[in-house]
Parts: sequence; C-alpha cells; structure tokens
Amino acid sequence: MTRYIPAAIQNELWGRAAGRCEFAGCNKPLWKSSVTTERVNIGQKAHIYSFSEGGPRGRDGVLPEDINSVDNLLLVCHECHQKIDKAVDGGRYPAPLLREMKRDHESRIELVTGIDTTRKSHVLLYGANIGEHTAPLTYAGAATAMFPHRYPATDRAISLSLHNSAGTDRDEQFWISERENLERQFARRVRDQIADGDIAHLSVFSLAPQPLLIHLGTLLGDIIPCDVYQLHREPQTWAWPSGGAAPEYFIHEPQIKGRKAALVLSLSATIDLGRITSVLGEDASIWVITVQTPHNDLMKSRDQLSSLRAVLRRVFDRIKSAHGQSAILHIFAAAPVSACLEVGRVRMPKADMPWQLYDQVNARGGFVPALSISLEAN
Repeated sequence: MTRYIPAAIQNELWGRAAGRCEFAGCNKPLWKSSVTTERVNIGQKAHIYSFSEGGPRGRDGVLPEDINSVDNLLLVCHECHQKIDKAVDGGRYPAPLLREMKRDHESRIELVTGIDTTRKSHVLLYGANIGEHTAPLTYAGAATAMFPHRYPATDRAISLSLHNSAGTDRDEQFWISERENLERQFARRVRDQIADGDIAHLSVFSLAPQPLLIHLGTLLGDIIPCDVYQLHREPQTWAWPSGGAAPEYFIHEPQIKGRKAALVLSLSATIDLGRITSVLGEDASIWVITVQTPHNDLMKSRDQLSSLRAVLRRVFDRIKSAHGQSAILHIFAAAPVSACLEVGRVRMPKADMPWQLYDQVNARGGFVPALSISLEAN
C-alpha cells in the first residue's frame, strides 16, 4: 500500500468539494492565498480513516484498498487538517463525524451547482430607520433565504439605503430626504440597469417605515419580475416557510360614500377607525382590508402575498369607481413589510387614484401625512 493518491482521485475530490475546505463551518477557498489572494493551492487531503494503523481514527473502518479512495478523503485547509488529526484516536473528530461533514458539504455543492441558470436574481436591500431602530439587512442573510428557489446573480447586493441617517420618522425632513434618496438610488441602481438588460429578476428584502415600503413598491411596479421576502419572527428568518394556507381577507365597504376616501389595512394589528376620523373627519369614507385575527407574523407564504395582491387590485378598482380617479385615496397601514411592498406594486400609475400615505408617529399623537403618490399623466 502506498501513500500516493492518483491524480484522478485528487481531481474528483477537488470537484466534489468545489475547491473549498470541507470541515463544517470553514468553507475556505483553497485555490488562493487568504492574505494576498494570489493563486496558490493550499488544499490538503486528509484521511478520514488513517493511512497508518497508529494514525488518527485508526484503520478499522475501511478496507486497505479503500484507504486512498475519494470516499475516505477530505479536502481541507492546513488549520482544519491539524485540528482533526491532533488526537491519535480522533478526539472530538471521530470518523463518523468527518464522514457526515464530507457528505453534507458535497451534497450542498452538488445542489448549488445543479441550479438552473434562469434562477439568478439580483439581491435588493432597502432599509430606513423605524422610530429609533435601524434596519439589520445583510447580503448573507438574503442569499441564504433565497436558496434553493433562487440564487444571487452577483456577489454583492444592490443597496438603496440612506447610510448614516440620523433622522427618524417623527421629523418632516426625514420623509423628504428618504424619498429623494430612494428615488435617486432606484433610478441609478435599478431602473437604468433594467433598461440596459443587466437585471432580469429582483429578490427584495426591506425594513423601513410603511409609507417608504409602499413607495418602493410603486417604483418596482411590474417593470420586472420580483420575489418579495418577509422577515419572520418565529423562527427569525427571511426564508419563506414551506406551505402555509392564505388567510381569508375581509373587505369592509362603507355604507355611505363620504367626501374623503380612506383605505385601512388592518393586517398586523387592528386600527381603530376613530384614529382615521380624527385625521380626515367624521364624514370620511373608510374602506378596510383585514383578517380574522390580525398579528405581526401573519405572512407565512408566497401564496398569501399572491392572494393579497388580488384583493388589493379589486379594492382599488372599487374605490376608484365609487370616488372617481381624481379623488385622493388616504392610506393607513398596519401590515407586514412584504404586504406593504405589494400594496405599492399593484398600483397602476396612470390609472389609479393619487395616494396620500400616513405613518403612525406616537410622538406626534397618531397618524401623520408622510408621502404622497401622484397620478401620472397619460
């Protein structure tokens, strides 16, 4: 028996591991220096069951002719190689654990490399301060949530966020600066890239005050296919859970059509209509979309969003029929972030009413005007 590992076995090992360390949690690229990024082979071939009888983990679990087989080898970096071979008996890294690491890593590589290229999607991140809280958005979290339904088209996200913003939604200037930034960044980083054919699909991750989310939705519209994601609370993840039946959406239509038209979205919480009349007056015509039990972890599947889109489109048409296209629709939302984005996305800019969007600001005593969306000229 020889220590020589044939080139065919080495090549297969590199291919199965995709040139990355197979130790769980490492995944270090082994074709370049981590310091200078120069091209250099830093991969090492570690035996799961030892080449020698007295080596780490021994040889009891493998036939002599299989010692140098690809199934008994791990592609690892120097640090991980030293770690797993430190103890003669394998210590914390027995053969079954290393075999599990190898199986998990190589299965993941096979799955990733087998994805259809049409599943590429550009990651779009947008965050703005919600009260005193900043938005925790990361490319890594987004990429994990997309897989295996889609995968990132590039190794970095398109960020529309206004960085180092100290403003909050209680300040009037906050809405002006955030809107200007959002529209400017969207035009430069998204709309122009779509026009040039560089972006074919977007995966949207956002955390911001609800009027800004709705406005981002209006910018996205139907100009390009999008997957909209929701940050779930239990468990905390951006990934859509499998399954999840759509809730029944209830539409409450006002008996008397008043002077001002309002749409209330009571999805993540119930909005008392007295809070609306305190802003618009007692003669306001208030339409409501709600569910049986509004709560802040309502959206649990893509199908729920699809159902909501259909309901929204139907309600917008009914309100326009009742009040006319030129009347302003006042929108008050208590809804998940994904739902707010879809409110904006279903808007037809040349056919729907102008919108006035409101935000709940406790420091200012309730709902206050935040953003307006105008009717586009035909």
